[in-house]
Amino acid sequence: MVKFLKNLLLYISAFVPMYFLVLLKLVVEIMNGNLTFNALNTINFILLILLISSGIFGLVWNVWLNHEKAKEIVVLKKENITDKHFLGYFSLFVFFAIPLQFEKVSVFCVIFVILIFIGIVYINNSLYYINPLLNILGYNFYDIQYRDVETGEIKTAKIFYRGCIEENKFYMAKIKNIHFTFIEKNSK
Repeated sequence: MVKFLKNLLLYISAFVPMYFLVLLKLVVEIMNGNLTFNALNTINFILLILLISSGIFGLVWNVWLNHEKAKEIVVLKKENITDKHFLGYFSLFVFFAIPLQFEKVSVFCVIFVILIFIGIVYINNSLYYINPLLNILGYNFYDIQYRDVETGEIKTAKIFYRGCIEENKFYMAKIKNIHFTFIEKNSK
């Protein structure tokens, strides 16, 4: 259950920038007098605050409060895949934030169902590495092949790293799974 909750919060964290854009749109529309604080707008406001908060908490929980032991690895091959995934999500942000009328119950319901469908695909296919919030925070996404220094095994993983990973260098990594791993630092 804890693993599912962590994965769900990772999914929610991937949309934090979109939730922020929608919240900004809602606040600006209310400040301009185009919307009022009716029941649906109040629910939207509260839900967006909760989604932003839970997404940030999920990221913190998975990244910085992760108590798994880091192990030393050597990066053998790397491919930066940041650009392959970020732009697809960015178009979703624009789609949700700009043209839709969130004050209508029907639009609210459709958006909610779309996010559920995306979430099912995201979690079932372990797409945790597709997280634009991490890119905004300065992380790059890599497909790497690495050697575990302790066991000598050669494996692959999707890695988040702030900066540029170098091949044939030693790093400390918490290998959570092959779809969501952080390299903490260069070890040598």
